[in-house]
Amino acid sequence: MTRPSLPGLIFLLLICLAPLCPAEDIEKPDPIRVRAARIAAAMDEKILAGQVLLTGLDGNGTLPGAMRSLLRDLSPGGVMLFRMNLNMSKDRIPGFLKTVSDLAAASSGIPPFMAVDHEGGIVHRFGDGIEKLPPPLSYWEMAQKEGKDHALRIIEDDAFRSGKEIRALGISMNLAPVAESLGGENDAFLEDRSYGPDTAFVEAAAAAFIRGMSAASVACVVKHFPGNSGADPHKEASTLTETRTSLEKKIQPFAGVIWKERPAGVMVSHVIVNAWDAGVNASRSRAVVSLWLRENLGFAGIVLGDDFSMGAISAAGLSEEDAVVEALNAGVDMVMTWPRSMGRVHRAVLRALAEGRITRERLEEATARIIYEKIRCGLME
Repeated sequence: MTRPSLPGLIFLLLICLAPLCPAEDIEKPDPIRVRAARIAAAMDEKILAGQVLLTGLDGNGTLPGAMRSLLRDLSPGGVMLFRMNLNMSKDRIPGFLKTVSDLAAASSGIPPFMAVDHEGGIVHRFGDGIEKLPPPLSYWEMAQKEGKDHALRIIEDDAFRSGKEIRALGISMNLAPVAESLGGENDAFLEDRSYGPDTAFVEAAAAAFIRGMSAASVACVVKHFPGNSGADPHKEASTLTETRTSLEKKIQPFAGVIWKERPAGVMVSHVIVNAWDAGVNASRSRAVVSLWLRENLGFAGIVLGDDFSMGAISAAGLSEEDAVVEALNAGVDMVMTWPRSMGRVHRAVLRALAEGRITRERLEEATARIIYEKIRCGLME
């Protein structure tokens, strides 16, 4: 009798083990992702190009005719709100936001994310009557006096309570928390928006904030990956010069919350990361977005590009429209724009699609992620 070969032994072993691994235990596709992909695949190109836009808004209580037309015609995937839009009595906000949402969903049937920066401290977009969260840095100070666990409980409680309040107003996305640690160089730019200098505490604090907001059905966007230097990207080019090893330590809070909390989104900054893609803004870099953030860190949610009208983009010699197309090709799913440029950006995406500089598959992939997160936070069935 001949002795079985090694491949033969492996085959026999698999047969013996087969009853222990029934077919129903094999991981099945997420039905929500399947549904989201089908919805995206059925969209026409004009709607797809609108869903990847997160636009600012003209109007406070009422909308100018031009803004109403933009919302109705271009169907943006999200609307970001600022103090100029929300500076009204609390009881008026839900009706105003419903009007905005209904207009944005009129052509597509897909409600937009209604987004706001609700970080706490110096970043508060509402008027009187709506809770202003404490500065993130104050929780680090609390942890030094009353213990880390106590501070983390307070963060989660505060986020849940505030999340319920803003969700009742019609807000479904919070462009927070900041998951950058203070490191000396970025202190002047971040001020009290960071949870402090200790990377482990920043990770735990950001996770607690996300848990609280998520329990209130508010989707969180963690920012600003992979960090900022001392330069303000609103005004000028910003560059990180650390090695990849140093950068891995720097982005540990992002890695931790991605793994543990599955945030709806991660906002990528316009910083230049020389160790990954020298001279290229992170928001336009396939190496940063698709390799580092997606593949290495395993992030499966919405990658949101920061405001493309910032000085860091113009310093690269690019128009807002060209930068947006590059960002989408790099793997960014949603881009920030403004009423003054929304139409131009939308046309640029459609033009790039017609010319083969961006594929329909890329837009469908991005839109499917956006729809998936809308279903997760209860905006869609």
